[in-house]
Amino acid sequence: MYRFLLYLTGLPLHLLVYLFYLLKRKDRTYAAMMAEVEWELADDRINYVKEYEGQLLRKAEFFEEKRSREEIHREAVKLAEARLKEEAARRADERLTQNGVRKETYAAYFLSLLDRPLFLVASILPGIVMYCWLFLMSNPFLKYIMERLVQSVFVIIGVGILVFSILYISPFDPASNILGESATKEQIAAFNRIHGLDLPYLHQLWNALRGIVTFDLGSSFAGSEDVASSIKNKFPVTFTIAMFSVVMAIVIAIPVGILSATRPNSFLDTTFMFIALIGLSIPNFWQGLIFILNFSIKLNWLPATYSPGNVWSMIMPVIVLGTGLTASIARMMRSSLLEIIHEDYIITARAKGLSKSQMLWKHAVGNAMIPVITVIGLMFGGMLGGAAVTEKVFNIKGIGSYIVDKQFIPDIPAIMGGVVYIAITISLVNLLIDILYAFLDPRIRSKMKQS
Repeated sequence: MYRFLLYLTGLPLHLLVYLFYLLKRKDRTYAAMMAEVEWELADDRINYVKEYEGQLLRKAEFFEEKRSREEIHREAVKLAEARLKEEAARRADERLTQNGVRKETYAAYFLSLLDRPLFLVASILPGIVMYCWLFLMSNPFLKYIMERLVQSVFVIIGVGILVFSILYISPFDPASNILGESATKEQIAAFNRIHGLDLPYLHQLWNALRGIVTFDLGSSFAGSEDVASSIKNKFPVTFTIAMFSVVMAIVIAIPVGILSATRPNSFLDTTFMFIALIGLSIPNFWQGLIFILNFSIKLNWLPATYSPGNVWSMIMPVIVLGTGLTASIARMMRSSLLEIIHEDYIITARAKGLSKSQMLWKHAVGNAMIPVITVIGLMFGGMLGGAAVTEKVFNIKGIGSYIVDKQFIPDIPAIMGGVVYIAITISLVNLLIDILYAFLDPRIRSKMKQS
């Protein structure tokens, strides 16, 4: 695939150069030299034919084959012509080399142009795509990122097709749900015609995917609001809360996991892991209600509902959404670091005289972070898609609650936009995680260079 794309991107430049080659090759002397050598070898042609006729006759007699003289002569002429051309090409190349003249081929002509700086400057415009592609192929890190981006594009297209197909075969009827039971058949038909629901499946799917690519998602079925504007207003709220939750989880869970792993089975380790188990077991909606009951109603410390202009109103949603992630990261960090500490290379590092802190921070923590990063990436995607419960509890107008409200209609443009743009964000986060893998794991860097 890489080689094919290289040929494809270099086609405009080579077509232009080949036109110049056709115009210039008349001045070359290779054809004239070939004609001269072939004329000199004209007398040898008869000798070649006689030689091959004798060989073919002896071969036919040895294998007791019945072959006519004319058939043997025709085959001998073909063999003699092929030998004559080979000999002529060899002698012509020798003479041209002695005279300092290159063989007249397009490859030789193109190579001669590469020696001229002016040609490289002039070829930038027609060959800009080819040069960019060569630069990507020559840099393993950029090639690695590009491959992940291409994979993300296919994932996003697959998500779009899957979500639309599920909504298409859904038993819910948007027209009946929005217009009500009293709607007539004419009203339902008009609704379907206005929103394109009467079109074939493939036509509707193409319109939906085209809208996602062009950021023109149309209007929602309910309320006729612009879907792209709604997602633009609601998605940053969910993304901000999720990011703060991730930051909180990393700041708390990584040190807790390291402390637990360096003091296994101690009172500190048991306490931390017990708290982490509780954090994994608490449902988000119950935790949110308990927080509102205590910190908002009883103590009156924090607002019970989210307000975009109030920073304090983000504290409880961030904690509720990040509790499960914090507990998962802490447990994963502990188990991963315990496994790394008992590896042979860690024991060798201790035997060479490294202190416990040097061994821990230079060799163990970095390798232990690889599975932890995987957990962070996977759970971050789950937080974006599963934040609807937390958003409902704290009355947050985010993308999660927006999708939940629209799915019972089903409002196809709104759901498609919300789900696919969440998938895009998750794909970008996974790309970032893959890049972090390359920095943390030398084995991945080595595979990138080998490829």
